[in-house]
Amino acid sequence: MASVIARLPPHPAVFINGRRPLFGLSPITTLRTFSEKPVSSTIAAKATSEGSESSTSISFKSIRNVWDKSEDRIALIGLGFAGIVGVWAAINLVAAIDKLPIVPSTLEFIGILFSSWFVYRYLLFKPDREELFRSVNKSISDVLGQ
Repeated sequence: MASVIARLPPHPAVFINGRRPLFGLSPITTLRTFSEKPVSSTIAAKATSEGSESSTSISFKSIRNVWDKSEDRIALIGLGFAGIVGVWAAINLVAAIDKLPIVPSTLEFIGILFSSWFVYRYLLFKPDREELFRSVNKSISDVLGQ
C-alpha cells in the first residue's frame, strides 16, 4: 500500500515564519497569517494495490512477451527508435505551426466550431447519445476483433 501526503499551497496573504515565500512552499509546515496564529494544512491519501501497480505489471508482462516471442529484435528496436523520432518530429511541427501568425487562432476557431457541432449532433438529445454509444461500442468490437 502506498501513501501520499500533499500540502496545500498557502493563500497569497500567508507568511511562512514571518516571511512571504518566493517560490512556493518551503519544507516548514507551520504557517503564520497576519494575525500570527499558527496554521497547518495537510492532506493524506492512501492508494490500494489495485491501482497503478497491477496495470503497470500487466503492461510490462505484455511487453516482455512481445520481446521474448520476437524473432527479429533489431526490427523492434528500429520501430521503437522510429516511434521516438516521429513523436519528436510531431512536437517540433506543432511548435512551428504555433509560431505562425494567424494559424493558431484559425485552428482554435475551427476546434470550437467542431466541438459545438459534436455536442449538438451527438450529446444534446438522448437518441443521438444512444447512437453515439452504439457507434463507439461497434468500433471497439471491430478493433478487438469480436
